[in-house]
Amino acid sequence: MTADRSATPDIITAIWARRMARHKGALYLAIVESLDEAIRAGELQEGDRLPPHRTLAAGLQVDLTTITRAFTEARRRGLVEATVGRGTFVRSGASALRWRRDGQSVMDMTMNMPPALVDPPLDRLLQEGVARLIKRQDLNVLMSYRVTGGSAEERAAGAAWLEPLLGRRDPSEIMVVPGAQSAMTAVLTTLTKPGDTILAELCTYPGLRALAAQLGLVLAGVAMDAEGMRPDALDEACARTRPRVIYCNPTIQNPTTATMGPARRQDIVAVARRHSVMILEDDPYGLLPNAVLPALAALEPRRVFYVATVAKTLSPGLRTAFVAAPGPDFTTRVTAALRATSLTTAGLLAGLTAQWIRGGQAGQILHAIRQESAARQALSREMLGEAACAHPQGLHQWLRVTPQWSSSEFVGYVRNQGLALVPSEVFTVQGAPPERVRIALGAAPDRDALRRSLTAIVSALQHRRIRGYEEVV
Repeated sequence: MTADRSATPDIITAIWARRMARHKGALYLAIVESLDEAIRAGELQEGDRLPPHRTLAAGLQVDLTTITRAFTEARRRGLVEATVGRGTFVRSGASALRWRRDGQSVMDMTMNMPPALVDPPLDRLLQEGVARLIKRQDLNVLMSYRVTGGSAEERAAGAAWLEPLLGRRDPSEIMVVPGAQSAMTAVLTTLTKPGDTILAELCTYPGLRALAAQLGLVLAGVAMDAEGMRPDALDEACARTRPRVIYCNPTIQNPTTATMGPARRQDIVAVARRHSVMILEDDPYGLLPNAVLPALAALEPRRVFYVATVAKTLSPGLRTAFVAAPGPDFTTRVTAALRATSLTTAGLLAGLTAQWIRGGQAGQILHAIRQESAARQALSREMLGEAACAHPQGLHQWLRVTPQWSSSEFVGYVRNQGLALVPSEVFTVQGAPPERVRIALGAAPDRDALRRSLTAIVSALQHRRIRGYEEVV
């Protein structure tokens, strides 16, 4: 018998009870070990909601204290995560954990994502949203293949969502696509051929590096400062390499967190105009700051391809992004590239995203993410101080490691302490990588877990490392 997300508490309790019978020793540990086995066997899936404590206690015929103790231990091991008001769930990644000798699991802080929210409750919004969507749309149409680039209604919702960044745009210039990587693939296959050069920040999004390698493009780095890509360095690189595309991430740049001010944005656009180069503006974080800055595409709408995923501002699970093209001809060409590479969006996800934008739920979620991100950044500043570059509403930090470490050595060390971070070489386009690591703050299930993780990072930074005595035999 296999549990799934619709499994009843009785089914889950039966799985648990059957496995518990084989364990000796303390009851609460038998419960934890049985949970671990059920996850590894696939009887409980990652993301499954577990029954309430009292229901489990009654079903397993144990007292409530034993269940509470068992869940505390299961959470410590990384098997489950709990959110006030929502319940306890099998943790993502629980089935593939690698245990240290003391049983502590790895906190994965490598994926940049928005923090989990309690208010508004995402599970309730999803349930209500899907129910409304099915009620107002033909299910057969919703679950069928969709028109490439999105329906007129979805494009209009995208134009409304992006208006604070782009100003008013004709919805016909907005395409709805299954994620930013699909969008960037379509744009680059439209504009480039193998051997062409793309310019990007010296430290850039790893997805661009992977895409350039896949398409046979030459990726060249442009020097940066506190506001990101330097106009003088870009001007020199354009003259020297004659690039086909300039790629940039102007707001809360990944990984450095640099944000271009209004004058810098004008200067970057001016360089592109002078050299007749198109810009691919990847703007996943543009709506996170309390004071939203105009996109490069708002300054030069006929030169900039604008890509904005909702993965960082709403949820990665929506798998929806928007593309604003520099005119009807480019819209047609990118739509053809989308049809060839990803065909279309998932109707249910694109429809739900559009409905949330129209109904105001997307705005509520964005506001809550801003608030929670600000609280996590404040906590991080308190603990890490000036060692980390950050934006007050950003999702990540760019941490400078102490001189005794290289970034890769530091990442390896904290991995043994139960933390997964990303070293700078993953982001570096060319030259020696800076001795920094990226910390994704949204990955922690709550602020308490984040504080524990940051405490471990601070301890690692203060660790007196003696070279020559490594943890090998």
